[in-house]
Amino acid sequence: MSIINRVLFLALALTIITAAQNNTYEFLRLDMSPKAAALGGSYVANMDDPNVIFYNPAGIYNLEKTPVSFSFVKHLMDINSASLAVSHEFEKYGRFGGAVQYINYGEFTEADEFGNKTGNFGVAELAMIVGYSNKLDENFYYGANIKFIYSGIADVSSSAFAADLGLIYTLKEWNWNFGFSALNIGSQISSYYETTEDLPLDIRLGFTKSLSHLPFTFYFSLNRLNEEEDRFNQFTFGGEFRMSKKFKVRFGYDNQKRKELKIGTTAGLAGFNVGFGLDIKGYIFDYAFSSMGSIGSLHRLGISTTFE
Repeated sequence: MSIINRVLFLALALTIITAAQNNTYEFLRLDMSPKAAALGGSYVANMDDPNVIFYNPAGIYNLEKTPVSFSFVKHLMDINSASLAVSHEFEKYGRFGGAVQYINYGEFTEADEFGNKTGNFGVAELAMIVGYSNKLDENFYYGANIKFIYSGIADVSSSAFAADLGLIYTLKEWNWNFGFSALNIGSQISSYYETTEDLPLDIRLGFTKSLSHLPFTFYFSLNRLNEEEDRFNQFTFGGEFRMSKKFKVRFGYDNQKRKELKIGTTAGLAGFNVGFGLDIKGYIFDYAFSSMGSIGSLHRLGISTTFE
């Protein structure tokens, strides 16, 4: 069986995995990187940002030196999230990556069955990732992540182990990248109580295309292909204009978010995202604004640099 046939077989096998109805650790679906969020999350075929480890571990292979990226998300109400991603190549072994994703939901009032306040409690979740990527063939790359996931609510908690698998194929002469990933393949090792819940399995397929005569790159992704309902309606796309070597403007659209955030007959600007990236002496500052319609909006900030 040729390499192409083996890859197609793997993609088909992973695609037919059915996600269960009850999922936990939904924070894993949150776009952390401001750049990725501004592009609507269409990052499965990206290869120039260490944050791609959250979307497709194969994407870290072409990174240079040791890039590091920190992101912060100001969510609704008192919910805040942050992430850190880093990648480094070890000669003869391939490129490794590491990442941490953390979300804090704030403080809540604790009460007994009679409504008497007994104190306060917090809710937080964490994912720690170790990734690896290497070349499968000319212009063909593969990657895999192993992740540990933890969730704590007051005095109860749950944890899980999961894996991400990814492939990227590039047509460099035509500026095309094609990406495939299967995210959050795994199960809980401990549950909150007696009920075991399933992880948010997400199978993605997408591409990027850089235009030859215009400083613009288009991004597209089909998401949650493992889910039977509205399978091909869960798509995202975005674009990046390179205004100069130091400044980039981005936009993106998430069709599923727009559908979920629709209230009555209107969704406002839900699902639309904008952002920019600014390079100041080797430090890249990224910002993204994501509308959630009438509910509110998200603001993301990020800073990245590369060490020798």
